Amino acid sequence: MQPPIAPQPQSISPSLVEVGPRTTISDLLADRVRTRGDETLVEVRAESGAWEPTTAAEFAEQVRAVSHGFLGLGLQKGDRVAIMSRTRYEWMLLDFAAWDAGLVPVPVYETSSPEQVRWILEDSGARVVVTETTAHAAAIAEVRDRLPSVERVLVLDDGAIDTLVAAGADVDPERAVRRRNAAQRDDIATIIYTSGSTGRPKGVELSHGNFVYLALNGVQGLSEIVSPPGSRTLLFLPLAHVFARYIQVMAVASPGVVGHSPDTKQLLSDLTTFRPTYLLAVPRIFEKVYAGAEQKAGTGLKGKVFRWAARASRDFSHALDEGSVSVGVRARHAVAGKLVLGTLREALGGQARFAISGGAPLGDDLAHFFRGAGLTILEGYGLTETTAPTAVARPGHTRVGTVGQAFPGASLRVADSGELQVSGGHVFQGYRNQPELTAEVFDGEWFRTGDLGRIDEDGYVSIVGRLKEIIVTAGGKNVAPAPLEDRLRHHALVGQAVVVGDQRPFVGALVTIDPDGIAHWCATQGIPAMDVETARTHPAVLAEFDAAMAHANELVSRAESVRKIRVLDTDLTEENGYLTPSLKVKRHLVLDDFADEIEALYAPR
Repeated sequence: MQPPIAPQPQSISPSLVEVGPRTTISDLLADRVRTRGDETLVEVRAESGAWEPTTAAEFAEQVRAVSHGFLGLGLQKGDRVAIMSRTRYEWMLLDFAAWDAGLVPVPVYETSSPEQVRWILEDSGARVVVTETTAHAAAIAEVRDRLPSVERVLVLDDGAIDTLVAAGADVDPERAVRRRNAAQRDDIATIIYTSGSTGRPKGVELSHGNFVYLALNGVQGLSEIVSPPGSRTLLFLPLAHVFARYIQVMAVASPGVVGHSPDTKQLLSDLTTFRPTYLLAVPRIFEKVYAGAEQKAGTGLKGKVFRWAARASRDFSHALDEGSVSVGVRARHAVAGKLVLGTLREALGGQARFAISGGAPLGDDLAHFFRGAGLTILEGYGLTETTAPTAVARPGHTRVGTVGQAFPGASLRVADSGELQVSGGHVFQGYRNQPELTAEVFDGEWFRTGDLGRIDEDGYVSIVGRLKEIIVTAGGKNVAPAPLEDRLRHHALVGQAVVVGDQRPFVGALVTIDPDGIAHWCATQGIPAMDVETARTHPAVLAEFDAAMAHANELVSRAESVRKIRVLDTDLTEENGYLTPSLKVKRHLVLDDFADEIEALYAPR
């Protein structure tokens, strides 16, 4: 008799909504206008620095005028319009105008190279491209002779919106209504090209139904965050990424207000003046906020007070998890709030209670610190293929170290291989022009994410790493590099970390030095300032890296632990091509370009 097959671990959350066959993203805006048309939907920062409100009805009128412009240019239902810009109000306007006209917006990262732009425009068959600057338009001009589909390139800084409005001035309104009414739930809403940590970017086709399904489930499932009176969020992550794009659509479906911050140099000012109640970010943002606060505290008494307050914040958060906060912990936390933590909250605008973090694990220390400081970071998990979140922690249902339970309307399971698989109305239709690849990962119900995961008995999901990135040492030990890399990066001196060791006798790591981190560390240690080249061989710095390695190794067995670190003489950045626009390391490129450094790591002493 065969033993019974153990059930696959699952996390399932029923959908809270139904999406009709003719429901589109444009209907979400129409519903907002019908129910709250005279209330503010968007705030746009003027040159004076003031945030100027735009009601839902006013936004819809602007959308209609630009939509008519697309029709005036002769674009047909299903035609693609590429958008290459930073995160700004005009992107939101173009998105909703394209959807209103039955078109398919195709986002392009504004940092993309001409060859990357060429591939996306060629594969998508875009007829019109809207760029933010003349420099972006120049990048397209370099490859224009290989883009027969592209008919027009418009530049936002040169009046692209006005050009579109003028082009639509004589369009028959009834024609526009017919076009809008012809749209359906299963029509493609956008093609988002994955940022390409491995190989050429794939065009992920997401439908109107994918966005509507997830947005409406989000409004109900995250109602404590997005629906209270006065709820507002400031978008600063790239709208070329599905995460920010989804939040923007959900903001329209909710009663809240959305703003945009295109310039990272202006972000802190924008946060303090816009005063969001919730944020979305990637872990690196929170790491930078913490590091910046620590560096601002400096050395001496202020530095000691900051570190004491940080411990008090973490202790308070841990006590919340344990279900009992002692009088002493509560008292220290109250003092820390007055001395340090309140200032940190004010730097984020003073109103933010929640933040949604995705893209990579946040790390327990940071999660506890920020929660103790009054900002609960809800970690989530999702991919472009799942229209962003497919699991997320929710208020009252958080477990630090996990990405929460299945998002409303999503189902997750772990296959025998350890791979996480996803099902639900938010899963994509397929990869553009790649039916074979689509069939490899999606059977029409379950999508193979390529990520390794665990699901506990309560349905909380933990991400272990990427299936293709698993390292098999010469001794046959399987090692997931992601948790070790994340723990290494938490050290203030570490910029990036890449764990290696495939078919090697032990696990090692390539690390880079954070330029800001080394400056602050030297000051706190009373060591003369040094550049990165000097720091990478300095005994005291190497001792810090050994400490970071020991901290990371607490997560794993000895066979999986990092035994040696090699410090690179350059950082891994988006500018030098080693990070994707979503700040993921291009592992294959690092392994190829730093092969000599890896060999040196394993060379006999």
